[in-house]
Amino acid sequence: MPHGMCLLWQPWLVALWAGSDLLIFLSYSAIPIALLTVLRRRNDVPHRGLVLLFASFILLCGITHALSIVTLWIPIYPQLGLVKLATGLVSFITAVVLFRMIPTLVALPSPAEMTAANDRLRDEIDAHKATLASLEAKVDTRTAELSRVNAILAVQAREAVHRSSNLLAVVASIAQQSARSATTKDDFLEALQGRIWALADATRTVMQGDAGPASDVDTVVRIQLDKLLPDIRERVTIAGPEVAIGSEAAQQLSLALHELATNAQKYSLGLIDEASVDVSWSFEEGSPAAGEPDAGTFHLIWQEHRAGLASDAVQQARGFGTKLLTRVIPAMLRGTAQREFTAEGLVYRLEAPLSAIRPVPAQSGEPAQAAEIVDRTFGS
Repeated sequence: MPHGMCLLWQPWLVALWAGSDLLIFLSYSAIPIALLTVLRRRNDVPHRGLVLLFASFILLCGITHALSIVTLWIPIYPQLGLVKLATGLVSFITAVVLFRMIPTLVALPSPAEMTAANDRLRDEIDAHKATLASLEAKVDTRTAELSRVNAILAVQAREAVHRSSNLLAVVASIAQQSARSATTKDDFLEALQGRIWALADATRTVMQGDAGPASDVDTVVRIQLDKLLPDIRERVTIAGPEVAIGSEAAQQLSLALHELATNAQKYSLGLIDEASVDVSWSFEEGSPAAGEPDAGTFHLIWQEHRAGLASDAVQQARGFGTKLLTRVIPAMLRGTAQREFTAEGLVYRLEAPLSAIRPVPAQSGEPAQAAEIVDRTFGS
């Protein structure tokens, strides 16, 4: 018997019954479709099986309401019963699974907690990025500093090689020319040792500065004269402004002072008690030229007083020392020198460009140039 007979086939009651079941069926059909769409688009949805059970349970409920509409006119109660049985089984399974998953579902963080956790993670990531950027900046700075230090060490190594080569070339040439001008072995050893020690003192002086291989003229002059004229130092006057001097110029100036002091000790200061020496220097700044920032002239004067009686002996003692003072040293300093004898005694004047006196970067060709100048000057 159709179910409509129970409703006395009253139109409004049948319509109400059928319309309600139809609305429930449509709604119960739409909900599973929405759930399945979410599962299809989001593979990371947790507990997918539970969602499928809910979708099946809701869909079966909707089918039972659709069959209820049919039973208003057609008595298909066995089929409706089977669908309700299936709905009951799925509902029971869904309920069991849901109750077993209550602890897991309760432990899931809330959206607010997830948002807070994500914010903390973003803050930590930003902090790590800032730390990484700071470390990279420090690494770049240290790398640049290391490269700069390595470049400085490389330059200093080349400078040391250059200076040692230059000094060895000068010493070798001085030894050869000292041997040519010496008459005895003792004379040769005395002259050679004195000149080598003069070079050594000059090199040691300029290399002891904290700021690098540079000293000043006053230090070089005093070291040479204090060592060569210790007993008559009070008769030597030293005066001049502060002038920075490089190792090359210090070596040449030390050689000149060694020759002058040695001759003074032999022929004037050592023989005449009234004799004295004035050592002075000065410089004139010039207009900087292209590639020549230290434009100007350096002047050194060695003037002996009351040593006229001994100057004749000095004039006769022409040899290696004379060439060294008047030819080699001026050539090495790119300057000029004059040695003259007055009624008072010897006067020696040395002029050179300031660029040759002050510290300058070494040039790779200077060792060969130094040896060439010494050999060319003394070769005759």
